[in-house]
Formats: sequence, C-alpha cells, structure tokens
Amino acid sequence: QVQLVESGGGSVQPGGSLRLSCLYSGKTFSSYAWAWFRQAAGTQRELVASMTRGGSTNYADSVKGRFSISRDSAVNTVYLQMNSLKLDDTAVYYCNAGYLNTGGAYRPYNYWGQGTQVTVSS
Repeated sequence: QVQLVESGGGSVQPGGSLRLSCLYSGKTFSSYAWAWFRQAAGTQRELVASMTRGGSTNYADSVKGRFSISRDSAVNTVYLQMNSLKLDDTAVYYCNAGYLNTGGAYRPYNYWGQGTQVTVSS
C-alpha cells in the first residue's frame, strides 16, 4: 500500500521561499518517477515539477528557474524547493508517484497525498 504525506506548506510573502516534503511508504521508492502538482481554487490540478527514476527533472514554464524537485532515497522523501514565490503560486500542492509514458511524458498513478496549502500574500 502506497502512502504519501506532504508537509512544509504555509503562508509567505511574495519573494519568499518554502520547502515542501513528501514522505513515502510502500513499495520500493526507486520504482517510481515523482512529481509535484498543484491546484488553485477553481482550477484544474496542474503538473509543476517531475523527476524520472534516473533523476532527470522537468518543470512547468511558470516555475522554471524558481522551483527545484529533489529526492532522498535514504529517507524515502521527495522535496520541492520553492524560491521567489509569487501570488500565483498560491495553491494546494500534492506529491505524486508515477511513471513516464513511451513519449517521455509524466503520467501519475493514483497515488496522492492529502496536499499541503501554500499561500503567497502581501
């Protein structure tokens, strides 16, 4: 059984930073590609950052250069470092375990955490 628990959200002013963590339990951590999604009120969930099993990363254009996804297999944790936060980054952030399809695009398994709220406001 796969369980994901996100933490690290909070309220921050524009320009600030937060680091989100996602603690994983279940099958072998290295079996999955990993990603962070976010969902703002009234919008669809969107892919923010992903990491392949080999460690390659990909980012949405809106966060490129500001966000960084990483993982620590020793503690079964995936991170999202968020810098230079903007008002538009306000959302609930979700960790996800998934895979890459034959075209190299990230595809989520139905493994989601409860989400962690990030609020950017002045």
